[in-house]
Amino acid sequence: MEAETILQYFADYGSIAVFVIVLLEYLNLPGFPAGIIMPLAGFCAAQGNLSFLGTMTVSVAAGLTGSIILYWLGRAGGGLFLEKYYRRFPKQREKIEEKIDYLRRKGGIGVFVSKLLPMVRTLISIPAGVIKMNFGKYVISSVCGVAVWNLFFVGAGYFFGESILTMLGGAV
Repeated sequence: MEAETILQYFADYGSIAVFVIVLLEYLNLPGFPAGIIMPLAGFCAAQGNLSFLGTMTVSVAAGLTGSIILYWLGRAGGGLFLEKYYRRFPKQREKIEEKIDYLRRKGGIGVFVSKLLPMVRTLISIPAGVIKMNFGKYVISSVCGVAVWNLFFVGAGYFFGESILTMLGGAV
């Protein structure tokens, strides 16, 4: 999805567009990279099209919603999925089991830290569900991690939006 298209959605639909697009990004759907979406939302807030606090609130709510969906998918069918995956890719088992063990040992801190790492931040929700991590701890850790991640990128768009948009090849 191009920057101009995302900006147009934000202009036309405001916070609803922010919620839907950020939710899709947190669900790992292709075409929705956080490094583009979040700064563009911040840029819209800086332009007065959205409020910064509203953008942050909506983006964190969307990120948490996506995280919870993936947690419950992991909890409901993640073990079965992993077993099928291991049969197809047996060499991956040790590495995946190592990461799941890390999550078991670190719990909420592991989720929080993982939410700050590209690629891992959205995927960690599934193993958290697979190990049946305490849901309350999972939600608190996720909210904290999602808020820090989103603040960094939305803030970057808010303060450096014109520069970021130029780098993306868009017009201000």
